[in-house]
Amino acid sequence: MSTHQAFSELTDVFHRDGFVIVRGLLNDEETRLLGQIARADKELADSAYGREDATGMPVTLALRNELRDDVYSAIARSRRVVERMETFLGGEVYHYHHKLILKEPRVGGAWEWHQDYGYWYDNGCLLPDMGSCLVAIDRANKENGCLQVLRGSHHIGRIDHGKTGDQTGADLERVNVALERFELVHVELEPGDAVFFHANLLHRSDQNRSEHPRWALICCYNTKRNDPYKESRHPRYSPLEQWDDTRVLETAREAAARVVQH
Repeated sequence: MSTHQAFSELTDVFHRDGFVIVRGLLNDEETRLLGQIARADKELADSAYGREDATGMPVTLALRNELRDDVYSAIARSRRVVERMETFLGGEVYHYHHKLILKEPRVGGAWEWHQDYGYWYDNGCLLPDMGSCLVAIDRANKENGCLQVLRGSHHIGRIDHGKTGDQTGADLERVNVALERFELVHVELEPGDAVFFHANLLHRSDQNRSEHPRWALICCYNTKRNDPYKESRHPRYSPLEQWDDTRVLETAREAAARVVQH
């Protein structure tokens, strides 16, 4: 099967379901080094902050709007991610932001039901032509609070959002109806697997009640045609320089060597 044909078939799935799982997006070495670097990243640790769920349990994350010469940015720029996202969204995309989700054993909180466009709408984005790629650093399963999605729920369109705990969640009246009409999928991933999903897809995650961490990198994109009409906490359009896939491992090895030296 040609790459073009494979992308075309996956695009049909993305449009139908609102998400596509890609197994082994990162290879074993890339995934191992990403985890090693992230867990040793003092700047990441210092910038991380919590968002409490409805029960008061915090979800810890670290968010960056800018791209740097680091492994997180190398993944966000990589052709394997960007080309898929451009195919799924039907046009040029740019880096909107990326973040690491740090769900620690026993203490990692839940994400309430929401759509990413439920937030991003207020940032001056007229269209929901946006998407994210979540890359698993650790194994993600039901026990440690993996991503949950409602298959096809992006077809609902944007739902009103309001405060739920420290987070912003979707209107529960509509969520409860959606739960009756759309299939609930637990997105279980091995380290290095990824899921691409539409900005209007309803999704959430449970608290991590297991003994195992669930860290993940999420790279978020907006389309050029959807350039926000006002300034917000995330950037407006600028061309995204795509990097060859080989630079992910090169950048990871260089960063890991610096971690060892320190």
